[in-house]
Amino acid sequence: MERRSFLKSAAATAAGTMIFPTIVPASVMGKNAPSNKIHIGQIGVGRIARSHDMAETFKYDQAQFVAVCDVDSKRLADGKKLVDDFYAKKTGNSSYSNAKMYENYIDMLADKNIDAVIISTPDHQHADLAIRAALAGKDIYLQKPTSLTVEEGRLLSDVVRRQKVILQVGTQQRSSKQFRIAAELVRNGRIGKLHTVKIGLPGDPSGPEAPEMPIPSNLNYDMWLGSTPEVYYTEIRVHPQNDYGRPGWLRCEQFGAGMITGWGQHHFDSAAWGMDTELTGPISVEAVAQFPKSGLWDVHGDFMVKAEYENGVTMYTSGGYPNGIRYEGTDGWIFVSRGNYVASASDPVDQKANARALDASDPKILTSEIGENEIHLYESDNQHGNWLDCIKTRKEPISPVEMGHRACSVCLISHIAMKVPGKLLWDPAKERFLNSDWANSMLRRPQRYPYGTDYIKM
Repeated sequence: MERRSFLKSAAATAAGTMIFPTIVPASVMGKNAPSNKIHIGQIGVGRIARSHDMAETFKYDQAQFVAVCDVDSKRLADGKKLVDDFYAKKTGNSSYSNAKMYENYIDMLADKNIDAVIISTPDHQHADLAIRAALAGKDIYLQKPTSLTVEEGRLLSDVVRRQKVILQVGTQQRSSKQFRIAAELVRNGRIGKLHTVKIGLPGDPSGPEAPEMPIPSNLNYDMWLGSTPEVYYTEIRVHPQNDYGRPGWLRCEQFGAGMITGWGQHHFDSAAWGMDTELTGPISVEAVAQFPKSGLWDVHGDFMVKAEYENGVTMYTSGGYPNGIRYEGTDGWIFVSRGNYVASASDPVDQKANARALDASDPKILTSEIGENEIHLYESDNQHGNWLDCIKTRKEPISPVEMGHRACSVCLISHIAMKVPGKLLWDPAKERFLNSDWANSMLRRPQRYPYGTDYIKM
């Protein structure tokens, strides 16, 4: 009955309304007293942290933010205020929270009072900070993409598993019921033999030229650049100074790869769930893409990627498809999307076009019950809540590091294929291209001392 009930609401929307915890005096918290909580440090207190990662984690009494870290002192102060104000309102005690402020993540990671960290920084710092956190023994919630190169992603996965810390990747579509239902139906043969997957993923528009500007006194720009090359400061290369709108770095290849990693890891991760390829990758990839000829923003625009898998499935990704995932089999198709749900106000979702979160060639496919002896996939109703539960139980989370690395690798080799003409043969076991030294040279990036994974003491 669960699937039938869900389908009624999925036709209109994919997610519910955010509900914050009820205000409860600290004196009656009992098992949720501060001494029993998971103490969390927030690294990066910008747009995605405030609107998504912190907002989702605030829902859970078992966790408490005790520290914030940012290289922008204005955002750092705002982050502390957000935390302290939330707990003051929740507990009725204005002195309940006094979150520490850290300008340097190294100092935060050395804080023994912190059990876990949420990393919500620009993409180029994800793997570096997560590896350092794992080595410090912290459990980790890591925003996607998992890494900016395949090589640093492999290092991250190896270190996290060696250190036995809990790392949850922020591919929260796994905690949206419709994506699990779609994957279960496909894995259990409800559309026959799967042969094609089509993923809708938009590109980014080009931007203007941007002159050099004075570095704001509140921004540690050198640390913000991290392992990437020194380039002049201009506001639309970094983040807005007066609000929390979409930051310009998302459209600069120096710090990411554009939508292929920005949203690509979400959809490639979900597609792999249904394709049963979560711990491997394609055996070939080829792509075409348009890139801006001028302007500061230089990530890809319109594109098409074709990836072939050893199990006979061919996956196509393009902005020409509806934003979501369409599984095509010998006996029908299933389409799944976020529906009207957005994680932040700037998500590239056309709500009218994507209002139907789950659809199929025959409605009977969607109401098919999964039998007791059939494949049942991992269930979670909240990505951050699942992470917190797994910190307590030490069980593997729904989006563990190796699966995150594999999904991210599809993004990264697709991006490489946009730059290297022809069909690239990929060995998912060795994580190397078989027919292009040029493509292999892009599996890593030079790193600027003292930042980056090359300079971490293992």
